[in-house]
Amino acid sequence: MSTGRLTIDLAAIAENWRALDARSAATVETAATVKADGYGLGIGPVARALHAAGARSFFVAVAEEGAALREAVGPNPRIFVYGGHMPGDTDMIGDLGLIPLLNSIEQMTRHFEALPGAPFGIQLDSDMNRLGMEAGEWLAVRDLTMRQGPQLIMSHLACADEPDRPMNRRQLDKFREMTRGLGVPLSIAATGGTLLGPDYHFDMTRPGIGLYGGMPFADAAAVVRLSLPVIQVRDVEKGEPVGYGNTWWADKPTRLATVAAGYADGIHRALSNKAVMYHGTVPCPVVGRVSMDLITVDISGLDGDPQALDLLSTMQTVDDVADNAGTIGYEILTSLGPRYTRRYTGLSAS
Repeated sequence: MSTGRLTIDLAAIAENWRALDARSAATVETAATVKADGYGLGIGPVARALHAAGARSFFVAVAEEGAALREAVGPNPRIFVYGGHMPGDTDMIGDLGLIPLLNSIEQMTRHFEALPGAPFGIQLDSDMNRLGMEAGEWLAVRDLTMRQGPQLIMSHLACADEPDRPMNRRQLDKFREMTRGLGVPLSIAATGGTLLGPDYHFDMTRPGIGLYGGMPFADAAAVVRLSLPVIQVRDVEKGEPVGYGNTWWADKPTRLATVAAGYADGIHRALSNKAVMYHGTVPCPVVGRVSMDLITVDISGLDGDPQALDLLSTMQTVDDVADNAGTIGYEILTSLGPRYTRRYTGLSAS
């Protein structure tokens, strides 16, 4: 093994979807968000596993992702595009039957003129101030929009991973006010919103990060294992430095392993002198700076020299690594680079 091996458990992804689906009433559809190449894990295998588990609606960020997803799941599942109908997207949306979530009057005009009668949804801004129509804008076009028959009206929660934040209830109340009496399927809950309970479920939930083993879904099955090959082992004496900038000095005789991975592979430089890798259940601290292609690890606590060390495993989740890097699990997952050998287990990836 000359490159790191990223093992992705498709059965665990399916298990996580079923677990989140079980949190909602039978009348609530559980969709799946597979943007950013299935959160970095491969949109094709991930989407096929989710479709086999029962997902019939999917969400992507942009139309190009929708094209890759359509190829993976075939003509029947609904594919919603969070980014809406952007310039240049018309042919792709029309040819592939994508459903743009229109975010502005400009997008509405583009969609209704270019693809009259084609399916669409609406995204409303319930005070996240990122995407979607604000209340006044929506009021001005609501009646026209409803005559066109949107398939879904949605919004997005800003603080759903923090259940006690008043912002959650504030957004819920505003979304209810903006959609009262419309008689159209509604959605405001991603993973965090799903876990907030039935008040937030409406007609559809659309989990993302929880499918891939990330917080705030604490009960998620582990999905990824990242094993990094050891390419050299050496002993350093007390008082010797390691790595760029001499940021770590041995305070005792130390056995070091150099593994073939670095920030070019999505292992953040911020993990320098902070991260831990594992050999089985034994932790081995990263020492010195994470460089582009190499990381040095203290393996003095092992009985022998390992062939590989794990950064992600059942011992350490993406959120554990993210905490050390000062970021979030989403960023760790979606940063995993192309040099890893990817292996899919649990279900067929074809």
